Amino acid sequence: MGDHALPGTPPVPLTLRKSARARRISLRISQLDGRVTLTYPQGVPESEALNFARVKEEWIRQHLLDRPDPAVVQFGQTIPVEGFGRRIVPATGRRVLLRGDEIAVPQGAEARRLARFLKELARDRLTRACDNYALMLGRPYSSLTIRDTRSRWGSCSSAGGLMFSWRLILAPPEILHYVAAHEVAHLAEMNHSPAFWAQVERIFGDYRDQRRWLRDNGAQLHQYKFDASTS
Repeated sequence: MGDHALPGTPPVPLTLRKSARARRISLRISQLDGRVTLTYPQGVPESEALNFARVKEEWIRQHLLDRPDPAVVQFGQTIPVEGFGRRIVPATGRRVLLRGDEIAVPQGAEARRLARFLKELARDRLTRACDNYALMLGRPYSSLTIRDTRSRWGSCSSAGGLMFSWRLILAPPEILHYVAAHEVAHLAEMNHSPAFWAQVERIFGDYRDQRRWLRDNGAQLHQYKFDASTS
């Protein structure tokens, strides 16, 4: 893996990754931090991969411009919780509380406290959803992990372990439920074949609107900056 940059104002850092599994040159821009990764197959010269990035420079810069501006979590700011905007206010007690259109957070390391609360809320909602979908599917999962992932909303391992981004708690509930159903469906079909999508539709219903919402709005869930230690 190597680091390069597209020249210009500003220069665009590039992370190059040679992959034995890659069949073609591809670009990925992280929703979380805007990192541009250029992946290319074994046998393809690095110079050819860099030239591919230069050809795509206009697309790369436009995509970076379209990313939401980072928002540092602090009192007075409004953030979505389960898709509903809540203003962050100081709490009078020692607990984080949801109340109407506010979320009350104890003062002192409030961003970290709020992130911890949101992670636990996400775990609760995702566990309930996955329990329900796994029962409908007739396939149990082995574990459920919450992380702050860069490039995916969830995953399912061959051992039945489910992993989700806790930032799904910021999205409307039906989005979280769609991602839960998507990953649970992998317990039956470890692929994205028509049989897999049929399982998703069987346990969740028509998923197209939710899938489209994530594609169009998912990057906005990554604009909120919490304490780095909570990721």
